[in-house]
Amino acid sequence: MTMQTRDLVLIALFAAIIAALGLVPAIPLAFIPAPITAQTLGVMLAGVVLGGKRGGLAGALFLLLVAIGLPILPGGRGGLSVFFGATGGFLLSWPVGAFVSGLVAERFAVRGLGAVPQTLGFFLAATVGGVGVVYLIGVPFLAVVAGMGLPKAFLGSLAFIPGDLLKAAIAALAGRAVMVGYPLMGRRTA
Repeated sequence: MTMQTRDLVLIALFAAIIAALGLVPAIPLAFIPAPITAQTLGVMLAGVVLGGKRGGLAGALFLLLVAIGLPILPGGRGGLSVFFGATGGFLLSWPVGAFVSGLVAERFAVRGLGAVPQTLGFFLAATVGGVGVVYLIGVPFLAVVAGMGLPKAFLGSLAFIPGDLLKAAIAALAGRAVMVGYPLMGRRTA
């Protein structure tokens, strides 16, 4: 499996989009040590627009940039220490979430599929990967690191669901627009 230059550019572009969304200030919540951020929208977009492989690699590249110390998380944070904090599990879940979103979205990246079924399919993809997978990894990590127990971490995380569903809807609409105008998933590497 060889990556073409075009694939590398798209992976880097979506890592940059995730980073740019880090410029939106985080909204802290008093009852849970995880803030509301815009960057999960970038994770969903990477999967829905690029597909599984490239979306997951965009998430992984972003985390590599964070790990080497680039201040691209909200509040200008970066470095290895962010992976050991309460939100570290959410961060580590992003490549997996983008990959799963992409795998599901690929099923709906079919020319000739109507606008509504394709958009709903992309919404499902963003929700499964960008919400389901991210929470499945992030919430238990949060519970352990913050010492708050799984039930409390889970209940506290429910406050994020409406915003995350809004992000999934935005990702679905963007994915549909890209699919109509310039389908990137139809041109993926093997």
